[in-house]
This record gives sequence, C-alpha cells and structure tokens, in this order.
Amino acid sequence: MMNQQIQWDCHMHSSFSADGKASMEDMIQGAVSRGLSGICFTEHLDPDYPETPDSITFSLDIPAYQKKIFSLKEDFYNKLQIRFGIELGLQPHLTDFFKKLLKETPFDFVIGSSHVVHGYDPYYPDYFKGRDEACAYEEYFESILENIRAFSGMDVYGHIDYIVRYGPNKNRAYSYKRYRDILDEILRTLISKGVGIELNTGGYHYGLKEPNPCKDVILRYRELGGEIITIGADAHSPDKIAYAFDKAINVLTECGFSYYTIFRSRKPEFIKL
Repeated sequence: MMNQQIQWDCHMHSSFSADGKASMEDMIQGAVSRGLSGICFTEHLDPDYPETPDSITFSLDIPAYQKKIFSLKEDFYNKLQIRFGIELGLQPHLTDFFKKLLKETPFDFVIGSSHVVHGYDPYYPDYFKGRDEACAYEEYFESILENIRAFSGMDVYGHIDYIVRYGPNKNRAYSYKRYRDILDEILRTLISKGVGIELNTGGYHYGLKEPNPCKDVILRYRELGGEIITIGADAHSPDKIAYAFDKAINVLTECGFSYYTIFRSRKPEFIKL
C-alpha cells in the first residue's frame, strides 16, 4: 500500500479509451492496491480525430461507459470512491457538440485538452516534419487559446504543455520563460473563465523530469490567482496509477498550494495536503 498525501488520481483511462490498455476493473484494483481514497476515470473523446498511421479513432461509447462505471461504483463502494469523468479533445468547431453532450450527461468531472492542432496530433512525428520545433510549440499554445475562446465548459484544462512529450527534443529547449507571453495569456484566460488546470504526472513517466505543465507554469498560475488544480497520472495501465505523486506533492507545496482539487457533480472540492 502506498503511503502518500495525495489520495485521488483524477486522470486515467481504461479500455473504453482507444489507447487504454486495461479493463476498468483492473484499473480500480490498481488504485485499491495503492491505498487511494478515490479515482476519476476520464475516458477520451476526440470527435473528428484525423486519420493516423495506426488507424486509431478516439470515439467513446458513452452510454456503455456510463452504465459500467455506475455498476462498478456500487461494486467497490466500500473500497474506493469512483467518479465519472471525461477528457474532451477540444477543437473550436466542436463547441456545439460538446455543449450538448455536457448538458445531457451527468459527468462528475470534465477535462478539456488539446490533442489535435489544425488537423494534426503532435503525438505523431508528421506534426513536426520539416518544421522548426519552437514554431511547432508556439502553434500548439496558440491552438489552446483558440479552444478556450471557443469553449470553456470544462472544469480544468489538461496537460497544457502536452506537446513537449513528443517534440524531437522534448523539453530540452522548452521553458516557461521562452513562451511566457502566450502561456500567461492562456493562464489568465482560464482563470477569468473559472477553469482550472491539472498537474499531470505523465510528464515524469515520459522521461521529462517535470509534470505537464512544468513547475514554472504551475507557479505562474498560482501567482496569477489560480486556485483550482487537480492531480492525475494520465494512467493507461494499472502500473501508472498515482505515478510520481510524491513529486507532485513537492511541486504543489513549492508553488504555494496547500490543497488540491477533486470534482463531484462538476463542483470543486478542496482537499488539504
């Protein structure tokens, strides 16, 4: 059993997500074995996802997902709190679709993320082919602003510097200072719309030695008055659940947070560290 202060992992995927590697039951058992108090599944939904070399499609059978999670909530009632979330792959033209979806579906928690940038996912090398890496990063951050201005119905914005996981040089030449102007605009816009951010420890298991977003972005969010911050490992398999949460505690406290956030019925709850 893991001894840690962060007792909730609020970003994880099961086989309901196109890139998930494990059943929901296996993910739940992984969380129980780590001594967590609660988890939130945030299965992927990326409508209008571009054609890819591996033919992956980020669709989601929401009725089946909802039925399964509510059944498992009852089955594991005495062992683990389980919440019903989703990770929306944002693109400006999907605004009306997402508004309708969130009005009709009783999610506990909604992450909005940028996976597709003007028709390309930076996960694939084609996004960077023949381009200056810094310009590719800049375009990614500009697309986040486009998404926020079109739609702000999510609870937090996911892994704001997701792109550095996959860049040719990852985060070797990346820093908050280098992209300060646009990152500050993103953070100010999120705060003004009441949208939080997440500390995504996936960056650690991608070898970045930083979370997503990096510590300096989280610090700046706090300096600008940001208060809502959730914690998630972006686990796609049980072994990554609560990954590097000990490091997440240090980042939060060093950035001036004395709490982290979870959501229930789309309302934030603040938990002391």
